[in-house]
Amino acid sequence: MMREKFSSVFPTGEKNEAYAKYFVGQSYLNMLSTTGVTIGNVTFEPGCRNNWHIHHQGGQILLVTAGRGYYQEWGKPAQELHPGDVVNIPPEVKHWHGAAPDGWFAHLAVEVPAKGASNEWLEAVSDEAYSKLK
Repeated sequence: MMREKFSSVFPTGEKNEAYAKYFVGQSYLNMLSTTGVTIGNVTFEPGCRNNWHIHHQGGQILLVTAGRGYYQEWGKPAQELHPGDVVNIPPEVKHWHGAAPDGWFAHLAVEVPAKGASNEWLEAVSDEAYSKLK
């Protein structure tokens, strides 16, 4: 593991066991806030990505802090992400995000507060689709 060469603003946290079934590969989670606005520092090992999912009601904001990764909305091409990038994900948009195949990636995941907000986890991003990313 090349963790010592990966540097992020926030601590990596523990292995993301609670949500492991919704990820391909290993991720780590460090909850920075669970009061008012939920903010988690999510770190992805190379090749790790979460499943397609939808945030109902509130949506999500990603603040990229380290590495190189991707964000993709259903039916659109994937966008490459770098530190400093911000992704505003409206509610009801099917999407995924994760690391590039060759490097670590970290972002803050901000859950936009809303009455009745929930997250629906869907199918994994296929290896075939993921392998087409540069």
